[in-house]
Amino acid sequence: MSLVIYYVAMPSRYLDDGEIVGGESKECRNSTKVRSIAATMATDPNNCGAIAFSRTGDRAIGEFEDPVIIAQLGEVDEALM
Repeated sequence: MSLVIYYVAMPSRYLDDGEIVGGESKECRNSTKVRSIAATMATDPNNCGAIAFSRTGDRAIGEFEDPVIIAQLGEVDEALM
């Protein structure tokens, strides 16, 4: 098994009914970049926040450990945490 770390930034936004949902995620090359991308996503007026996290796993077999939160900015769906 070949373990790798994936860094992901994901924005969150409000639906019309007030529910918060995750938007399109972006994979980044390291923890510094993912924090920066999440900060940019959080300041987008269409979003209410963003989250940056990492996951360790093997993409080939689809096994991943639980995500590690790097940054939470603004409002994020608790289910994403």
